[in-house]
Amino acid sequence: MRGTMKTDVPESLLIIAGRHAYPPMLAKAARAAGVKRIAVLGFKGETRREMAALADEIHWLHLGSMRTFLDQLEAADIKSCVMVGQIAPHNLFNMRMDKLALEMYKALDVRNAHTIFGAIVEAIEKRGIEVLPGNSFMEGYTPKVGQLSRRAPTEREQADIELGLKLVKGTSEFEIGQTVAIKKGVVIAVEAWEGTNQTIKRAGRVGKAGTVIVKVPKVGHDMRFDIPVVGTKTFKMMKRAKVSCLAVEAGKTILLEQEKLIAMADQFDMAFVAVKAAA
Repeated sequence: MRGTMKTDVPESLLIIAGRHAYPPMLAKAARAAGVKRIAVLGFKGETRREMAALADEIHWLHLGSMRTFLDQLEAADIKSCVMVGQIAPHNLFNMRMDKLALEMYKALDVRNAHTIFGAIVEAIEKRGIEVLPGNSFMEGYTPKVGQLSRRAPTEREQADIELGLKLVKGTSEFEIGQTVAIKKGVVIAVEAWEGTNQTIKRAGRVGKAGTVIVKVPKVGHDMRFDIPVVGTKTFKMMKRAKVSCLAVEAGKTILLEQEKLIAMADQFDMAFVAVKAAA
């Protein structure tokens, strides 16, 4: 049930770490893969403190301090980095930006997650640092195409999955819809800035029991700074929302504690599948 991806293992790795469990998991996986030196740039109020114990060095920054961020990147003297973990959406709106961050922000014609983080990646790579895909070293956490749960999707759920896939891929240019909720052919909720779990919560209020959740990357999705991740928190939210089926994209979605997620799906009588989505 697990996919494979080959990552050349660098001797040193810089992890730009956001919130939640994914950054610590990637740090452990990178170390297990043979990375000898790990440095971390963490953000106060976002990055888990446990990252300090997983790294050889950690530097704490304030969101919006782009000059300090770039200075720390160069000081680390590491030529490979990954950007992993979320930044709370409300913090992105409320952070205090320094002069360089303001200049970069104002230079964007369109302002969304893709353009903002894309500009940051460009600034990093201009300094000769390669930004690796955020799923590097995590080949053991991505599912292959197929049924993961004991129960297969019903005919109605499968039809909703197909509609959800078309919706995500069809709305990609608007930077919405990585997670969509469908029920009996009706679009219940579409993810915007609020994130997967809030989208599911909203879907539960509107669609009630039997809603199908489809979570797949958009067309042209940049895996360097936005990795679809599903964990136990998402499954608990789906239970409360009475979701009946979850579909994720094979090879491009990280499943945190995959065996536990499958067990939860079976416990909730939820269909859980990994699908191949059209490019």
